[in-house]
Amino acid sequence: MVPIYRTDGEWVAVFQNGHLFNVDREWLGFVVGRDVYDTSGLYLGYLSNDKRLLRSRSQPEERARKQPPPHPGRPTMPGNMPLAPMFPALPYGLIDLFEELSEKLSFVSETRADME
Repeated sequence: MVPIYRTDGEWVAVFQNGHLFNVDREWLGFVVGRDVYDTSGLYLGYLSNDKRLLRSRSQPEERARKQPPPHPGRPTMPGNMPLAPMFPALPYGLIDLFEELSEKLSFVSETRADME
């Protein structure tokens, strides 16, 4: 299980057995090589060496749709993950998908219950 972080250091997902899951264990998509596709087979971006989900800002939206695999079972999540490394700022040409596509990918702060 590999933790995936947002650029600000927040743990937002995990990569396990070729699939990407949010912290609530919901299936976000699948991975082919380093390319990440959503549950319907549309291209999202790629997994970077520093454990972020990135995409080129200028990349056209149209890529060949992949046939999604069968829905995987929900993974067992650990209670916490190691702290994220200090990430360098992204150049203008790249975007962090967990920041830019918040309607598609869930943030940790939106999925955890309030303290009250």
